[in-house]
Amino acid sequence: MKILHTSDWHIGQLFYEYDRTYEHQKFLNWLVEIIKNEKTDVLLISGDVFDLSNPAAASIKLFYTFLNQAVKGNPDLQIVIIAGNHDSASRLESPKPLLESSNIHIVGLLDRNEDGLIDYEKFIIPLKDSNGLIKVWCLAVPFLRMGDYPMSYGSRGSYAEGVVLLYESLYHYAKARVKEDQTMIAMSHLHALNATLSDHDKTERLIMGGVEYIPATAFHEDLKYVALGHIHKAQRIGGKEHIRYSGSPLPMSFSEQHYQHQVVVFELINGEMSNLQTLEVPPSVPLLRLPRKHQTLQNVIAELDALPQMNENPEMTPYLEVRVLLDGPEPALRHKIETAIEGKDVRLAKIDVKYPDNAENENAITFIAPDNLNELKAIDVFSRVYQKQYNSTIPDNLLKLFNEVENEVIQAGE
Repeated sequence: MKILHTSDWHIGQLFYEYDRTYEHQKFLNWLVEIIKNEKTDVLLISGDVFDLSNPAAASIKLFYTFLNQAVKGNPDLQIVIIAGNHDSASRLESPKPLLESSNIHIVGLLDRNEDGLIDYEKFIIPLKDSNGLIKVWCLAVPFLRMGDYPMSYGSRGSYAEGVVLLYESLYHYAKARVKEDQTMIAMSHLHALNATLSDHDKTERLIMGGVEYIPATAFHEDLKYVALGHIHKAQRIGGKEHIRYSGSPLPMSFSEQHYQHQVVVFELINGEMSNLQTLEVPPSVPLLRLPRKHQTLQNVIAELDALPQMNENPEMTPYLEVRVLLDGPEPALRHKIETAIEGKDVRLAKIDVKYPDNAENENAITFIAPDNLNELKAIDVFSRVYQKQYNSTIPDNLLKLFNEVENEVIQAGE
């Protein structure tokens, strides 16, 4: 049985306010061909199908068109989808009764019975071979929010403890039905302990102060593969080949300029994982950083002037991050950069400004006792803030303007 693992598509996402429909369409077209050419039996999508809980109609159409094309290209394909933290679990699950007739299984919500106990049956998806016989049980667990897990040993416990307990209980529940010639894999959308984060992950994750980190030991050693989603950088977890994040298929920040995005393909032969490989997703829109290192505005403008003119396909126009080294405020910075790239084959996405190294000034910062705050004059505060921000003294022209404003405020107060 050949299985393909992917996650974190974030359909509908904007890259610095630029629509990414073209990029997502190119990826999905590529994935349809990969599924067909690789003779894939099972497709695992480990959450964050959409970027928003209420995706636009165009994003929904893109997703369901992909499902239709994937099944048409490979009629025996089985698909298992779990909800991520960006997805609306109920919205993702809504077409479930219709899709299951096409061997497409969606697990979004955590359901409980009349006694308030978790319905573990919902998380167990049978995967069949070409003869229609169940060979693999997939434990498909969506993103779990606070309280979406059993209480730990009679007490509420921490989030991580509750999630670990859920996986333990689910494994034993599923194990009771596994026959001698069958095996188990798992899917989950979570933050694994010691996962390496991309820059985008760092800004989006860490929402619960670290208590959401789930150790690799949460997944029973009998599981032959664990398909993770949530972290956008592809990687193994806990040094285990079979516990992996596939990563996002599209770059989420300029830090991923040279990072190869991928999907994971492997086989289950006689109940064991083998022939694991990663397939790189071909980039459809380049990321461009100019200059390579932060430089003065004059040098930056010179590099921007040398950029090629706009081509005939604006959808493939590279995203641009401009890196500028300044020694003080530059109010007209964006206007100067936009003027320099007018008509060029780039889309300005980000201006990254850096100021001279301020390490010495950082070490020199002292805290001021509350009783001494009233002794500070406005110019003292302004000078300290300016020095900390730009690592230089206030220019004479700016100091003159500040004094004029301060005098006007004083006179107005009188």
